[in-house]
Amino acid sequence: MDYPLIGACQCGQVTYELHDKPLMVFACHCTECQKLSTSPFSITAVVDTAKIEFSGQLKSWERVAESGNRNCAMFCPNCGNKICHFNPDAPETVKLKLKPVDLSSADIFEPQAHVWVSEKLDWYHIPDDVKVFPKQPG
Repeated sequence: MDYPLIGACQCGQVTYELHDKPLMVFACHCTECQKLSTSPFSITAVVDTAKIEFSGQLKSWERVAESGNRNCAMFCPNCGNKICHFNPDAPETVKLKLKPVDLSSADIFEPQAHVWVSEKLDWYHIPDDVKVFPKQPG
């Protein structure tokens, strides 16, 4: 795979360059991610902050997770696409929400685990060979 991988929001105002593969990719089935993605789950790629560069204007929104951790969401103010989120108290990683523009590299965003399956929609079936966690793994 050739790096950097380039990604963008729907309108193209926000872009990123990813300089290395994600540390982890997971599908989250919590009700907050169902709202975010307007689908049964949301895909998140955990990325080393030093390995990604963002360009463009971003807006933010913050909430407190069930764990007590702060969850700061960054999104494009034009098209509304969520770009990433992060915990301000753990700045070494960012949780990327956008896949790359080049679909030939999209396989690096295949989930390695499914989390918050306690809130999973009954009709979605998780593949047998993937790790599952009832809530957020420790």
